[in-house]
Amino acid sequence: MEPQIDTRPTAPAATSQTSLRNLQIIEVVASAARALTAAEINASLGLPKPTIHRLVVSLETEGFLARDLEGRGFLPGPRLREMMLGVMRSRLSLLPRHAVLVGLAEKVGETCNLAIPDGDAMVYIDRVETQWPLRIDLGIGSRVPLHATASGKMALSQLSDAALESYLARVRMRSYTARTITTAAALRAEIARVRQAGYATDSAELVEGMIAVAVPIRDRKGRFCATLSFHAPSQRLSLQDGLRHLDVLQTAALDLSGVV
Repeated sequence: MEPQIDTRPTAPAATSQTSLRNLQIIEVVASAARALTAAEINASLGLPKPTIHRLVVSLETEGFLARDLEGRGFLPGPRLREMMLGVMRSRLSLLPRHAVLVGLAEKVGETCNLAIPDGDAMVYIDRVETQWPLRIDLGIGSRVPLHATASGKMALSQLSDAALESYLARVRMRSYTARTITTAAALRAEIARVRQAGYATDSAELVEGMIAVAVPIRDRKGRFCATLSFHAPSQRLSLQDGLRHLDVLQTAALDLSGVV
């Protein structure tokens, strides 16, 4: 008796379907200007709820996605950021946002940075270095703590009160200099000042002899998505003098709102 041969078209392998779905999820998250919940990621994919949650958790475990500060939304994780940064480095001069940073750096005369929150840290995703020989080396991809930086404190100021208290309850605030904020009460008071002022500062809190000023960048719907900042050695630029550049910093942040 001859064996029966099944000539029906073979269905795509489950692994291929999973790989494609993972890429689609990564594409949605990488294209967004803010953290997305699993439901928001799935809005354009239409996958079953158990499937999208399983895939998102798997991508988070593997480092392609990471939770935002509030723990509900997802952002590019460390592995995905490395891939994105590789692409950015090769095409950096073509990006409109880089042109804005170049213009800002020319006006301020100091290193200017674009950063996004990632868990309990800020990650520099673009920067323009000062032409001065004395500079602080924090390159693209550097991670800096929230509690000890102007960009980090600006990101914390955008949290809801409940999310901020959750952060304060779990974070261990390491001391980097004698001026680093290391208590929940002091950081809570600082964040209140940042919210009222609309900008954040760092006065030798992360690096001795370094000052920084940061402002928020918002997307087209007014949602916080990144920070714009500059930093400089205090022997060249005092914090008081640095705040004189606040207007040009805020103008550049508005220019970036449409391109980040």
